[in-house]
Amino acid sequence: MSERPPQRTPNRQLAALIAEAGFSNAGLARRVDQLGLEHGLDLRYDKTSVTRWLRGQQPRGTTPALIAEVFTRRLGRRLSAQDLGLDACAPVYAGLEFAGTPEEAVDIVSGLWRKDSGSHAELRKIAFTPAGLVVPSRDWLIGRADDRVGRGDPAPVNSVVNGANSGSRIPVQGVQGRAPAPTVPRQRTTDRGPGQRVVAGDIAALRSVGELFRSLDHAYGGGHARQALVRYLEHEAEPMLRGVYGEATGRRLFAAIADLTRLAGWTSYDIAAHGLAQRYFVQALRLAQAAGDRAYGSYVLVTMSRQAVYLGHGREAVQLARVAQQGVGGSAPPVVQALLHSVEARGHGVLAEVRACTASLVRAERAMEAARPGDEVPYWARFFDEAQLADEFGHCHRDLQQFRMAAQYAERSLQMRSPVFARSRLFCRVVLASARLGLGELDQACALGAEAAQQAGEMRSARAVEYVRDFERRLEPYRDAAAVRGYRDRVAAFG
Repeated sequence: MSERPPQRTPNRQLAALIAEAGFSNAGLARRVDQLGLEHGLDLRYDKTSVTRWLRGQQPRGTTPALIAEVFTRRLGRRLSAQDLGLDACAPVYAGLEFAGTPEEAVDIVSGLWRKDSGSHAELRKIAFTPAGLVVPSRDWLIGRADDRVGRGDPAPVNSVVNGANSGSRIPVQGVQGRAPAPTVPRQRTTDRGPGQRVVAGDIAALRSVGELFRSLDHAYGGGHARQALVRYLEHEAEPMLRGVYGEATGRRLFAAIADLTRLAGWTSYDIAAHGLAQRYFVQALRLAQAAGDRAYGSYVLVTMSRQAVYLGHGREAVQLARVAQQGVGGSAPPVVQALLHSVEARGHGVLAEVRACTASLVRAERAMEAARPGDEVPYWARFFDEAQLADEFGHCHRDLQQFRMAAQYAERSLQMRSPVFARSRLFCRVVLASARLGLGELDQACALGAEAAQQAGEMRSARAVEYVRDFERRLEPYRDAAAVRGYRDRVAAFG
């Protein structure tokens, strides 16, 4: 006689929450499907699926996390899969949490580094989710600076008492009146551990590494050294965060690692790993809060807004730019104000909101005019000069189909822009090509487009390739023209 299959236990936790939320079975299934779409998942649940869950069947994959998120949004409190009587799985919003404490932030971001530096290819396939922008930006805006970030003994590193680091240096009496032998600094161990003291040189090294990877990104694309950056964060930055440091050093440490984490997100964005990039940006925002650097937090939001623009989420881009503006208020230097307003303009441009876009551009231009050579500009905003402002104008006018203005600003930007910013020059060249095409200047458009296509082939940048593809889509109505055929022949010859 065969054994009966084990009976499933009805899921009373899920039933209670369905009643509390006021969902019907069909309504819950519909919301899970809709949330799945936000994550690039084509789910086909219905009321029968929910009935099975209530009878004790366990949904597979990330579905438990999606169901938990549906209830979280509805009931206004964070719920996990376990709270619903479902099996635990990797949360669909993992990495998008805005941590409550610096310690929690370190745990989240270090977990992200470890997964990304390993063979977790699926991490780079996670979809971007606009809904994942709301909570982090809100929590950053209304949140207060962390009271304490220091870890361990805050004593100075150069203090020597009985060979240990504690207190101030004590003079040593010389033997028989002779002067004491000079103290030789103890060499720091090369292997990092939880007890390793973080010193100023460590933070200077982090900053230097940031400049190195930033220059590689500008010149060759985010895919060139992204993986090396992530491994550096895992093997060097994480041990520092778990080391020993006082308050002032801790703030500087969090600031430096926030910058590297934002750069990891930026390079991920450049290779089209958009969900991963989004998670790095959120964690960089939280690290900036731990650093007490409100202005840098606004720059992270600017970066998030740029990604939203690129992906066509204009409304979210505008909201992020405005949160950044509110976060720094009127205290930011004029160059930073110009940056913030220009990024808002880009969001309005994607939405084809002509008046709002123009108003933001005017504010950006006025702020730039107010800048003076002696202004203290943070290092992360020094790239924003007249060439970059003209680039923003060119993009906006292209998006608004104001092609003559787009061409004027794009040409101006290219004339002023340093060759160091090779990828930005490529983007601007494509904007100029699109503007020339919009003006009916097909030969010039194709010549510019071919130059950009050649450059894109020399970079490891999905964005560069996508800019060229966008131009080629615009060429489709003219595909039989001699200039377009010539363009295709030139591009094919590049290999």
